[in-house]
Amino acid sequence: MSAFKSPIPVLPLRDIVVFPNMIVRLFVGREKSVLALEEVMKTEQQILLVSQKDAGDDNPGESNIYNVGVIANVLQVLKLPDGAVKILIEGKHRVKISKFLSENKFLEAWCEEITDTNFEGG
Repeated sequence: MSAFKSPIPVLPLRDIVVFPNMIVRLFVGREKSVLALEEVMKTEQQILLVSQKDAGDDNPGESNIYNVGVIANVLQVLKLPDGAVKILIEGKHRVKISKFLSENKFLEAWCEEITDTNFEGG
């Protein structure tokens, strides 16, 4: 496993799992998620997409988010009049979360890239 050098902003997903090499259009409306996207766009970082366990939870924390996700590049961002954001993303690397950080206004996580040979499940 190779570790990323800094924590990555987390975008919890409802009812979808994104895999490496997938290109997906998403609508982002939760305040924390929009803040995470804004941070990513400022620094041109990647974002960590992780499915949440309960799609009805409007404020998912680390206990309601799976510990395996995908690092994604944000290809396109369109801000909508209602404050929501429409994005086009491309999954790049499957990762396992080693530690969550919730010190900012949005979730961040330390993670390590996983491959088929070192994947233990989540």
